[in-house]
Amino acid sequence: MESDNTLELFEAEAIQYLNELYRTANRLTMDHSEAEELVQETYMQAWKSFSKYEPGTNCRAWLYKILFNKFDHHRRKKYTKAKYLTEADEFVFENATGNEPVSERINDRQILTALDKLPEHYRSVLVLSDVQDFEYKEIAEILDIPIGTVMSRLNRARGMMKKSLARVAVEYGVIRAEAALLAAA
Repeated sequence: MESDNTLELFEAEAIQYLNELYRTANRLTMDHSEAEELVQETYMQAWKSFSKYEPGTNCRAWLYKILFNKFDHHRRKKYTKAKYLTEADEFVFENATGNEPVSERINDRQILTALDKLPEHYRSVLVLSDVQDFEYKEIAEILDIPIGTVMSRLNRARGMMKKSLARVAVEYGVIRAEAALLAAA
């Protein structure tokens, strides 16, 4: 009977995030079948480890941590020669700037295209922060990186998005061409 209770608890706590995790996995892998496989592996690992999960804690963050661990494992297997950039935490405090709101006239496809062009380690942080609304501390735990690196990568990712979308903003009349040149510099 205890396994029935465990299954019910797992379904109640974890299954509700299935679609959300799939959308994130799809954005990370940029491939539907890889995303499906990644989410399936995430839930298999979550089920195997569910005895260690403490009910009432943040199941969503726990699942994202598993997802990113699985994604990282796949990426390492796929790209054994790729190396991560490490940024100093001080960089964030020296170079952090505010961000102006983006016009509503820019469509989702243009934003997603710009997002897909970001290097994975920047895209991951941006998706977790600006799409999934995780706090810096949670992102640091999910990705197993220092909080300063989260902030630095997020700042750089937003800057890259701003540059990538500058031309589109000029086309829509959101900003003048001169401002787009400055953003692209």
